[in-house]
This record gives sequence, C-alpha cells and structure tokens, in this order.
Amino acid sequence: MNLLFIGDVVGNAGCEILSKRLYNIKKEYDIDFTIINGENSAQGNGITPQSYDKLIRMGADVITTGNHCFKRKEAVGMYSENEILLRPANYPDGAEGRGFTVVDLCPVKIAVVNLMGTMYLESLDNPFFCIDKILEQIDTPNIFVDFHAEATSEKKAMGFYLEKKVTAVIGTHTHVQTSDETILGGHTAYITDAGMTGPERSVLGVESEIIIKKLKYHTPVKFVESSNPASINGVVVSFDEKSGKATNISRIIMH
Repeated sequence: MNLLFIGDVVGNAGCEILSKRLYNIKKEYDIDFTIINGENSAQGNGITPQSYDKLIRMGADVITTGNHCFKRKEAVGMYSENEILLRPANYPDGAEGRGFTVVDLCPVKIAVVNLMGTMYLESLDNPFFCIDKILEQIDTPNIFVDFHAEATSEKKAMGFYLEKKVTAVIGTHTHVQTSDETILGGHTAYITDAGMTGPERSVLGVESEIIIKKLKYHTPVKFVESSNPASINGVVVSFDEKSGKATNISRIIMH
C-alpha cells in the first residue's frame, strides 16, 4: 500500500494549492491513504471547522495537528466530534480529543498517532512514555506517527526509539523539508521533517519582511501570511500492510 503524508498546511495558500493538486498527486502515486497535518490550515494559524472541512473535502483520511491545535476558540468541540482529527496524544488527561485513531479499511487497519516533542515547546507529558502506552492499545502493525517537534535531536531519537515498532515516524512543525528520509532497521520509514505546504518564498509561511523586522529589532509584529505562490511538501511511504514494514519513503515537492 501507499500512504501520502502532507506536511504542515499553512493558511489559504496551502489549502488552495492542495485543493488543486491533491487529486492528481494521489492518482500519480497510487495513494491508498492520506494524512494531512492541518494545525496551521486556518488563516492566521490554528485550525477551524472551515479549514478542517476543506481538508476533508480534498481527500484527507486523517488530520493531525500540533502546538497550535487549540489556538482558535472555534476549535472547541471539534476534537470530540471528529475521530479522524487528532491533537498530540501527550496532552494531559482531560484535554479534549484524542491522540491516536485506528481507521478500518476492511480488512486492513491503519493507526495514526499524533505526538508532540517537549524540547523548546510546551511541557507536555513525556512523548516516549506516552507512545509506549499507546502501542499497547493498537491491534494493527500499520502504525504511522506524526511527531510534531522543534528539536531535530528529539525527532531523531524518537525515530530510533520506534525502529521496528511502527511503520513510519514523520516529523513536522519546523516547516522545512529535510533530505534524510530513510528506512530504519529495514522496517520503519523516517524523515526529520516532511516540510510545509504553503507560500514558498516566506519564512515558514509568513511574509519575510515581517520576520526580518522581528529578528532585527526584537519588537512585536503581527504575522501575515505571505502572498507569494505556494508549494506542496510531503512524503509517500510504501508499506506491506500484513507486516507493517515500510519498503520505501520518497519526498515530494510540487510547485
């Protein structure tokens, strides 16, 4: 089987290019299942019912998020109502929503886990202990982990930790696609960051001059999404659905 993972979708530009290109990407790569990180899919970041609906209509099977999952007040209730919308699993007990889901394609089951790193991000529960508990509850070998983390060291460590335990560990959050895709232990597909789906000439989706001003003068600024043309970043993972073993991981970059 082939699974498509789309890196952090940013605002209207990211949603628009994805709506135009996703069908053809799925057709070109013979995609059976699609995961999209949608935590920045709303204009101004975060996720709203409107941006969630856009991603579902495009063809997302599961939507993952990250540190902006509860950014928008409109998101209240969304995670409880939608089993295929995930927030990081290591949020404390009592937080709305779920951190993993298992989709039954009859007879194949695919599990998707959403985790968040703790280095330079919020002090959530330890993601390593969290994933241990989750794996005990999953009854399929086909397990895909979106690890939303800032530090490359933490992402690499999680990849090695889950080697031969899951089908893939795909990093998100830093919005810059890395070129270190590999198969760990002959089983687990890994990449430090899948990249961003949004304005290419920007600083992580934001107008470059705004970020330059912030970094140069250390003064407050209002982030505005770049109006430049967007691109799509992500990966395609081929795997054996009987064993959960990944056989290939390929980066995609489309303008």
